Amino acid sequence: MSLGTLEFEILNSIWKLQAIDEDMNISVKDVVDNMSANGLERAYTTVKTVMDRLSSKDLLVRYRAGKKFFYKTVMDKNEMASSAIKELSRQFFDNDAVKMIRFIEAECLDLV
Repeated sequence: MSLGTLEFEILNSIWKLQAIDEDMNISVKDVVDNMSANGLERAYTTVKTVMDRLSSKDLLVRYRAGKKFFYKTVMDKNEMASSAIKELSRQFFDNDAVKMIRFIEAECLDLV
């Protein structure tokens, strides 16, 4: 699944908040505040729209507690990374891990 930069920033923010307290009810405001604390200023309405989009993509679960809506991720960061790597392998390397590793070794060593 392809994610935009803001979608990934929001997921990262939620993962950070869940790492602090996995039972935390995470609101849009919590995410906006966390992103702001990390130098990522985004409007509340923008974050809410993207979080609702992530919910419709089944990457977030949206639930109500009282009068407020809260969100939780469906997958943790490692599960999401694993899923993305498997999809990349399928799309570009015919599910051949050796081909993918050779490509990474040949093309991406300058990143290390």
